[in-house]
Amino acid sequence: MSDLRILDLDRDALAALRGRDLTRAVAAAEGRTVVGEVFAERAALSPHPDGRGVHNAELVAAFGADIIVLNLIERAWDGERLRLPGLGEFTSFTDLARVIGRPVGVNLEPGDVPEIRRATPEGARRLVDMGAAMLCITANPGTGGSYAGMARVTAELREALGDEAALWSGKMHHAGHPERVTTGALTALVEAGADGVVMPLPGTLPGVTRELAAEAVAAVQDAGAIVMGAIGTSQEGSHTDVAPHLALTAKECGFDAHHFGDSYIPGMCDPELLYAYSVALRGRRHTWNRMALGGRRPLDPGTPVAGAW
Repeated sequence: MSDLRILDLDRDALAALRGRDLTRAVAAAEGRTVVGEVFAERAALSPHPDGRGVHNAELVAAFGADIIVLNLIERAWDGERLRLPGLGEFTSFTDLARVIGRPVGVNLEPGDVPEIRRATPEGARRLVDMGAAMLCITANPGTGGSYAGMARVTAELREALGDEAALWSGKMHHAGHPERVTTGALTALVEAGADGVVMPLPGTLPGVTRELAAEAVAAVQDAGAIVMGAIGTSQEGSHTDVAPHLALTAKECGFDAHHFGDSYIPGMCDPELLYAYSVALRGRRHTWNRMALGGRRPLDPGTPVAGAW
C-alpha cells in the first residue's frame, strides 16, 4: 500500500490506512490531502437532544476530507470506549474507521491536559493499539504548548512506539505560548522522530509568510518528513471566497496535507469552506470522488452500529 496515493484509495483501503503507510500515501498524493479535525463528542447538526444524527466526522468526510482527527477525545471517552453521538460506541479506532470509511487520528498534547489527551508513551501506545491511524502532537488554545515541549514528547513517543507509528508534530497557532515559527524549530521535530510536521498556513498566523512557509516546507521535506498546513485560527469559519486564496498559496509553498480546524459550527469547520478549498486544491474530480465515498457502513452486513439509526 505504501506506493499508493491516498487520492486513489476506496473507503475500505482508507479505513485500513495507518502508521507510516498513511504518511507515505499522503506524500504520494503531491499536496492534495485534506484533513478534518473535529471535536470527538459533537454531532453539531443533530436535531435530537440525545445526540442522534450525523457526527461531525461524518460531515467533514462527506464534504471531502481524506483523514479525520479527533480533538478533545476525553469528552467522548468513558475509560473503556468512545461514545460518539450519532455514531454509537466504539472500543477501537479500527471499527470507527471502518464505519466512516476514513483513517482516524487523535490529537495529543504535552503539558497539563486530561490523561487520555496527554502525550505520554503509555497513553500513545494504548491509542495505537486501539487502531489510531496517526497521532498529532499539538496544543489547543491557551495550553502553553511550545516547540521544545513538542520535540521532547515526540522523541519519547518515537522511542516507545518504534518506527512504524505515524507521529505528526507541531503547532497550529501560538497555543498560549507565543514564539516564532522558524525552519529550525520545525526541522527539530523531524530530528526528534516526527514523520509529519504541522505548521500554520500562510495567512492564518501573523508572521507566517509564503516565503517562510516555502523555506520551512522544503527543509522539512528534505529532512524526510511531510508537512501539514493548518487552518486553526477560526478562519475555518471564514467566507468561502477565502478558501481558494489559502489553498493556492499553500500549494505554491509545497504543503503535503491541508488541515481544517474545529472552530465554527460547534466542533468542526464550515464544511462549505472545506469543499471550496478542496476544489481549488485538487479539482472537482478528486473532490467529488472523495465525497461519493461517504455514508456510514455497519461493522457487519445487516447489523447496525450501536446507537446509530
